[in-house]
Amino acid sequence: MRKKVLAVLFALILLTLSQKSYAEEKGPVAVKQTDKCPVCGMFVAKYPGWVAQVIFGDGTYAVFDGPKDMLKYYFNVQKYNPAKKQADISGIYVTEYYSAKPMEARQLLFISGSDVFGPMGAELIPVKSEETAKEFMKDHKGKRTLKFNEITAGDLQ
Repeated sequence: MRKKVLAVLFALILLTLSQKSYAEEKGPVAVKQTDKCPVCGMFVAKYPGWVAQVIFGDGTYAVFDGPKDMLKYYFNVQKYNPAKKQADISGIYVTEYYSAKPMEARQLLFISGSDVFGPMGAELIPVKSEETAKEFMKDHKGKRTLKFNEITAGDLQ
């Protein structure tokens, strides 16, 4: 009996780990024409240069028309999706400003207060390095550079 219980527990652990690694390996999703931002309701595919995504460990996802709406969702996941928690998130992707490619948000810098606006107006602009942040700040009058973990709900106003 004990062997069966251990075998079941082992199988459940493997299943959980394989689901998480699948989501992590999967990376960002291809945005569909029908995908809407759960925060503002806009169709996301219209704004490919601003797409942001939250990928959950179970493979489900939410897409956004910009980093600020994604962060509003991130700070209050259960408001927008009561079945999920922030801990369920396995990947967060934003479109990096200069390359226009999706990149893991937690590895980027975000610039606030610039003269570059997204689909919803004032936006946090994701850039990949200190060097590109300095270049952006000079070219676009950015006010602050923040790491992902330094951003607060107050920065989204």
